[in-house]
Amino acid sequence: MRLLILGTGNMAGNHAAAFGKNPEVEIVAGVDRRPEMLAGFCDKYAIPHRFEDLEDAIAWGEFDAVSNVTPDAAHHPTTLQLLHAGKHVLCEKPLATNVADAAEMTALAGDKGVVGMVNLSYRDVAVLQKAAQLVAAGEIGALRHFEASYLQSWLTQPAWGDWRTQSQWLWRLSREHGSKGVLGDVGIHILDFATFAAQSPVRELSCRLKTFDKAEGNRIGDYPLDANDSFTMQAELENGALGTITATRFASGHLNDLRLRLYGDKGGLEVLFEKRGESLRICRGADLTEARWQEVAAEPVPTVYERFADAILAKAGPEPDFAHGARLQAALDTAELSDAKNGQFLKVDF
Repeated sequence: MRLLILGTGNMAGNHAAAFGKNPEVEIVAGVDRRPEMLAGFCDKYAIPHRFEDLEDAIAWGEFDAVSNVTPDAAHHPTTLQLLHAGKHVLCEKPLATNVADAAEMTALAGDKGVVGMVNLSYRDVAVLQKAAQLVAAGEIGALRHFEASYLQSWLTQPAWGDWRTQSQWLWRLSREHGSKGVLGDVGIHILDFATFAAQSPVRELSCRLKTFDKAEGNRIGDYPLDANDSFTMQAELENGALGTITATRFASGHLNDLRLRLYGDKGGLEVLFEKRGESLRICRGADLTEARWQEVAAEPVPTVYERFADAILAKAGPEPDFAHGARLQAALDTAELSDAKNGQFLKVDF
């Protein structure tokens, strides 16, 4: 499989390193409008062909698949070009910035008969995959309640860099610069984390978004700091379970942690991904009366990069595919609308 990497920013390095380990993948080209970034990236990963325009790369055409690592707003137009050219695409999350664009991408991938997948990287967490298997097997019975949270703290500490003095972070805090805040940035991850383990999409939700004062006049230079920093959501899933989904960049004491608790009528599960460590616990059967929790082992799972290559080579199905990414975008769009309506409960239509 011959792979082109579109966009050579920080996340592109993860794609190049991961695909570079796969003997069935050859990274043949890179594309970026910034010539210095492009040259440095291609030199680092020994990528032979370089293009500053996607149109030139498509005209060249000597590739089978693409990792689309462009900024969020570019996902839709660039992916459409690639799909029209008959190329398989692994697109960074979110699939698009609105459900209409995401649905168009999904339909076109189907029409062209190509693999379209979205990079929801926490699908690579082994305990999440194991939890989904346990739920699907009925090990905790019918799901009734859940709690999911994504906890970051980069607005309260400089572990990843100081956003007050390093401008590369500021776009994430500014709607004018394309950010949809913590909801759009990591909300999609915790939505996927919860609904994948629960084996059911969101049917209805209520959401409130909050933007905190972070600088004088809520602005730093050219960046108005108006994107949301925290959200809380109540959600009812298609399977009837009710629960909460939250995320914040003000979770002091947590660098990048995901937590999920699932409660059924026959047992409960606790899924933790904290400090890059994973754990899974279950309470069921005779343990329920004493509230005893048992650790559950989980074997490593293929990464999304491996699954993308396998899907193209017809070794596995494309999961998570564009249709799933579009369903998540429908939930995100509904969350924004709910907040605009003061937290009104709304149906998620897709």
